[in-house]
Amino acid sequence: MAAQKEPNDRLRDAISATNWTYEALASAVRRVAAENGETLRTNKSAVAHWIDGARPSGQVGQYLAEALSRRAGRSVTLVEIGLAAAEESLAASADPVLAATNLGRADVDRRRFLAVAAFTAAGVAMPLSYDHEAVSRLLRARAGVSLAGEAEVEVVRQITAVFSAADERLGGGHGLTTVTAYLADTAAPMLSGRFPSEKVRRQAFGAVAELAYLAGWKHHDLGQEGAAQHYYQVGYQLACEADPKGHAGWMMRALAHQALSLKQPHHCVDLIENALGRSLGHVDGQTEALLHITHARAYAATGEKTAAAKALLAAEDALTRHTEPQPSFSLVSGPAAGTVASHTARTLTDLSDHVGTEQQHRAALVRWDAEKYRRVHVLTYADLGDSLAAQTRADEAIATWSQAMDLMEGMSSDRTRKAVSSIRPSLAIYRGRGVPGAAELERRARDALI
Repeated sequence: MAAQKEPNDRLRDAISATNWTYEALASAVRRVAAENGETLRTNKSAVAHWIDGARPSGQVGQYLAEALSRRAGRSVTLVEIGLAAAEESLAASADPVLAATNLGRADVDRRRFLAVAAFTAAGVAMPLSYDHEAVSRLLRARAGVSLAGEAEVEVVRQITAVFSAADERLGGGHGLTTVTAYLADTAAPMLSGRFPSEKVRRQAFGAVAELAYLAGWKHHDLGQEGAAQHYYQVGYQLACEADPKGHAGWMMRALAHQALSLKQPHHCVDLIENALGRSLGHVDGQTEALLHITHARAYAATGEKTAAAKALLAAEDALTRHTEPQPSFSLVSGPAAGTVASHTARTLTDLSDHVGTEQQHRAALVRWDAEKYRRVHVLTYADLGDSLAAQTRADEAIATWSQAMDLMEGMSSDRTRKAVSSIRPSLAIYRGRGVPGAAELERRARDALI
């Protein structure tokens, strides 16, 4: 054990609040360790050393926090007991309930730190090595005090729906603090309580997973990719408790989608193949189509053209099946037909098919409601303009980019800003050539980025 300079007053106070003796706590830590396949000899002397400032080695800190959580009937974090700084806590816990709480609290209290968290290519593959059963045993071993039922779950879903709708119109920066504070203070702690049935428990984990996804999506829209990845990973862990096939597969798609957007296709094919393997036969046709289209994008990004074409056909085929209702976790992406068209366009862009890209972007614009999905229209018009420019249709490109500029006013979205920034080099060339409207649009783009 590595010694600390100061006594751990936070841990002492947390133990005192439980009315446990040191020996009782040591016994509880040994039990949690045994559940996780580790044999410990922790005794009351070890507990006394921790309070004096020594740090538990290996995963013992996690076991200690879990033992205290079970005794308290709520989530006790490593930060709360003085064993992790806010920075460390984001990656410190394999417990998704604690992780969701830590993330949301960091978003509120340490926004700058979380905003600059790093996206990692290795992090994309996290679900491929995740031990869901071990985590599930840990979560189920708790006996929380509070009781949560269908009413509480429905409120989480309603709040998620309201802020998701606002996000599409006003951008990821709108309401982010409110969403993450609610996640940390209310939604995630609910999962440590008791539920009237297994069905309600699964519904609760699913609802909080969707809220975590929304928080990740909002960070992604703001260009804060490390934070987004942390939320997606937590969303995946929570989804495993709700539905380890369909919902968990969908969250694997979220991680792959983010990586593909960042031109980081490593692990994406494996991730989506795993998602499809667990989801097929357990999701509706619309959700299946969204998995196939992400598969197509992953193949195109890695230069596997034939496989990408097959995945595109699979997406179109799945889209025609309407035998089952689409779950809320995939409905959050909007109309599946619009999403498939948008991502088909991006796949064809990677395959240098600019004519096909144009056709698919135009199809997407028809399938997305312009008022409800304003940000989607901004990004689609920007991409459509790019495909027109690639076909040397400058006048049409300028007109299309102008439509994107008209729609983005008042939107707090880094993705729309990047879309505007990306057209400026082409506009400078068009202005030099005297293309009508290029100089004015270049001025508007410059002003929009100030």
